[in-house]
Amino acid sequence: MISMAARSSTRWRFRQPSVIPGFGLALGVTLAWLTIIVLIPLSGLLWRSSGLGWSKFVELALDERTVNALTISFGTAFIAAVVNLVFGVLLAWVLVRYRFPGKRVIDAMVDLPFALPTAVAGIALTTLYAPNGWIGSLLAPLGIKIAFTPAGIVVALIFVGLPFVVRTVQPIMEEIDKEVEEAAATLGATRFQTISRVLLPGLLPAGLTGFALAFARGVGEYGSVIFIAGNLPYVSEIAPLLIVIRLEEFNYPAATAIAAVMLLLSFMMLLVINVIQAWSRRRYGYGA
Repeated sequence: MISMAARSSTRWRFRQPSVIPGFGLALGVTLAWLTIIVLIPLSGLLWRSSGLGWSKFVELALDERTVNALTISFGTAFIAAVVNLVFGVLLAWVLVRYRFPGKRVIDAMVDLPFALPTAVAGIALTTLYAPNGWIGSLLAPLGIKIAFTPAGIVVALIFVGLPFVVRTVQPIMEEIDKEVEEAAATLGATRFQTISRVLLPGLLPAGLTGFALAFARGVGEYGSVIFIAGNLPYVSEIAPLLIVIRLEEFNYPAATAIAAVMLLLSFMMLLVINVIQAWSRRRYGYGA
């Protein structure tokens, strides 16, 4: 028989308060909010798409104009995210490891795309990169055209996506002690070996997170792109704009099909990135 003391100890063990006060209530509110804001709209989209029928959905999704728009959206977003990953890490490195005049100004300017309305950013970039703009007029004699081409879309997505990489990598970079680099140099490592084998593995999970955020922002970006893209079908027309066009035409099935395909492709790519992140954490032992 269990003694009274053991029973009292058992009851006390199960009645101990949670380390996080109000965990049950907070969890319930979080799940309810997530359901209302995210799950219900996405479920409605998938339900509306399923109502089209498989053959009709495939027909709308594989339309030539739709495929071109999706290719442009995902292709330019991927290129911009790769560029942001490289230069975002370099910019974060400069802000963390060096002191120079105007450092705080540059650090504050990194967040400018967060605060600037996307339409304003699009108009400003178009003004700069148009054939008669400040930068476009310098590139035109060289035969380089940025505005009203897919290259202009990449420029706009680089602008809006850069802060995601910098602000994700910067805190991790601040935690890396300089003594780690000094120890590697003491052991005979070259500068390249120190960067590739000591610093980059620790930054890989954060860098992939910034890449995923920049890519996701680029796929769904609209305001900063439509002005500089030119919106030429089969040339520089993005998928979000094509959805708006289909809605204005009251072609709701086509708009739903495009949105569903974007949702599925985005989910698959983010899933792959998350798998790579998990692998990098297990492989290098960071962020676990």
